[in-house]
Amino acid sequence: MSTASESGGRAKRRGEPDFAVRPQLSDDVARVVRRRIFHGTYPAGMYLRLDQLADDLGISVTPVREALLNLRAEGLLVQHPRRGFMVLEVTARDIADVADVQAYVGGELGARAAANITDEQLAELTGIQDELEKAYEHNDLDRTVRLNHEFHRLINVVADSPKLTQVMSGVTRYAPESVFPTLEGWPAQSIKDHRNVIAALRLRDGERVRVAMAEHFTIGVQPLIEHLIGRGVIAPD
Repeated sequence: MSTASESGGRAKRRGEPDFAVRPQLSDDVARVVRRRIFHGTYPAGMYLRLDQLADDLGISVTPVREALLNLRAEGLLVQHPRRGFMVLEVTARDIADVADVQAYVGGELGARAAANITDEQLAELTGIQDELEKAYEHNDLDRTVRLNHEFHRLINVVADSPKLTQVMSGVTRYAPESVFPTLEGWPAQSIKDHRNVIAALRLRDGERVRVAMAEHFTIGVQPLIEHLIGRGVIAPD
């Protein structure tokens, strides 16, 4: 026979998965909507209907609402009473500003990682890069995005600077990560940049890592802007 405390414990455990799943699902929804905005599927001025989007994704309205509220906080949407969420215009300055912050914070994290990284972590980073290059070779978009994220995440973890990593994680949500692999010449550029970062880390040369990382984040700005103009995401000057 169970006691009241045991029953309460089980009730709490039964409720915990729902609590954990909702934010994860809303993050997935936000990722899909963010990708569609940067791919031009949802142009500036378009209204997103909660019920329609929920039906499209095969989920309930609740995580969709949470996702759109988060995207509103990111500045990608605006909420109008009785009309819903409207897609806002992305500007070239937005793209450049995000890259500049990534370059500064990412460069600092890379420099700190150079002082901490072990041979085992270098081997792990090299393994991720090898898999990333295979994903580029096979045009596996989702895998390239995931592996690229793992590459940078490992460096940020090695830097052992939680607050800076948190800042970097926040600003990266504004970067159209899924667009980069589709840019002409970007896979080759990314591979070159990542190899330069690994080489600098192997030398434990913090300043060299800082420069390599900063260049990696800023070198793709102009090609990205031109691509987004071509897709109608950014209005030409």
